[in-house]
Amino acid sequence: MGVFFPFFRLAPRGSLLALEPYTSVEIGAGFFAPRRGLLYTSPMNDLSIAAIKRLSDQGALSDSDLQTLKGDPRAGVQALVARVLRRQEAEQRALARVEEMLEKERELWRRGVRLIAGVDEVGVGPLAGPVVAAAVILAPDTRIPGVDDSKKLSHARRVELSALIRREAVDFAVGRCEPEEIDEHNIYQASRLAMFRAVSNLKRPPEHLLVDARRVPHVQMGQTSMIRGDSRSHSIAAASIVAKVERDVFMERLGLKYPGYGFEKHRGYGTADHLAALEALGPAPVHRRSFSPVAEAEARHRGTGAEV
Repeated sequence: MGVFFPFFRLAPRGSLLALEPYTSVEIGAGFFAPRRGLLYTSPMNDLSIAAIKRLSDQGALSDSDLQTLKGDPRAGVQALVARVLRRQEAEQRALARVEEMLEKERELWRRGVRLIAGVDEVGVGPLAGPVVAAAVILAPDTRIPGVDDSKKLSHARRVELSALIRREAVDFAVGRCEPEEIDEHNIYQASRLAMFRAVSNLKRPPEHLLVDARRVPHVQMGQTSMIRGDSRSHSIAAASIVAKVERDVFMERLGLKYPGYGFEKHRGYGTADHLAALEALGPAPVHRRSFSPVAEAEARHRGTGAEV
């Protein structure tokens, strides 16, 4: 087993010089890796499994490293290699999926349209809370693997991707319609109004909108309505994730404000627990009274027994 030597270079930092570690560079039989700038002076097959795992976790194993490690007789090394290869295959599938979902965007790019906003909404079906829409503009060279219809993703993955989308986007914005507006306009019109507000809140005016199964009212730019757009367009899928996470966070806050209803768990959807709480407590101010289960629960709670 070889010896690890720390290797540093002098780097300016302000008016002083500081020791700064080198990052991954292959050198002969050894190589630098981004673990505190350590120089691995032994051949790859002489590294411990723990050292190889550290490199794997840091994404520092090259294709040639993997080819070398495929011949390593240690079972632990073979398990690590298999894991890295599975991860690479998953990344390749994710990138291929992104390219598949960029078909409509590429068509617009070829026509010279650059600022394309994907638009989607969430929260049409719940009995409580707002309907929330998001508009997201991604640069033509931006690819975010993993972005897909938000309904296909776990909560943790949506949160992770939403933060990444917000960071990488040229621009993004959200808009919403409150329960009172839903009751006044109906849920379909309210969802379109939330989309309009999201687009209006963008700092960079888009040249074209890609919209999931709707048309955004009161806008002048061109738009394309796409059935199942959140699974067919990278931009719409990004908007669906941002909107979903935005609404989930808001419903968690409502759960604290109105304890007993479980908004933080079911997000306002008509689950058995939600319906039981609605029956026991009556509607909260954030319930949609134009939705039959809420109107019926309110009538029963008031003791009128009225048919709604």
